[in-house]
Amino acid sequence: MKIKKLLQRYKHAWVLLYIFIYVPWFLWLEKTVTKDYYVIHSSIDDYIPFVEYFVVPYLLWFVFIAVTTGYFFFRDTQGFYKLTLFLFSGMTLFLIICTMFPNGLDLRPDVFTRDNIFIDMVKQVHRADTPTNVLPSIHVFNSLGAYISIIRSRELSRIKWVRYGSLVLTVSIILSTMFLKQHSIIDVVTALAFGTLMYVLVYAREPKTSGQLSHQPIY
Repeated sequence: MKIKKLLQRYKHAWVLLYIFIYVPWFLWLEKTVTKDYYVIHSSIDDYIPFVEYFVVPYLLWFVFIAVTTGYFFFRDTQGFYKLTLFLFSGMTLFLIICTMFPNGLDLRPDVFTRDNIFIDMVKQVHRADTPTNVLPSIHVFNSLGAYISIIRSRELSRIKWVRYGSLVLTVSIILSTMFLKQHSIIDVVTALAFGTLMYVLVYAREPKTSGQLSHQPIY
């Protein structure tokens, strides 16, 4: 009976099965897109310096997305559906674009002129993440989606440190993608543009107070 109640309470977990589509597809792209890809570049990229300290917010992205998704999963079912609709739509678009239009970057520094713990962290990021499959930036798109879900939440939007803290973190993550040379400004602008479209489709047509009706906390 206890298991049955848990299954009933968390039946919206079926949405997370999307991971079994995204991960294999993404790994396939990482393995196959290694040459003969379109290099994404803007002249603006050349004026953006490499700043290794931005590796901190860049890596905090993983925590930000996991914690935000987890909160809505356990506390607000309708908010969870909207957040995952936003995130997974962008992630699917990313996969389709990178499949049909193989792309990559040539922005990463060949030699690091400094040596510190942040440079070491950047080197680890470079080892784990190839400079291919970058358009649009998932770091940017998902950060925007998480932030929007927070400010559209009746409960979270009331907590000032959450509202403003998530804004600072979101902006820092977006900037980190460019200052670490992980993304071109083109990737960032494309992600922001699609994020704006998804906001209109998922959130903007409802009044902000709608959360009072759809909010479904789980105790």
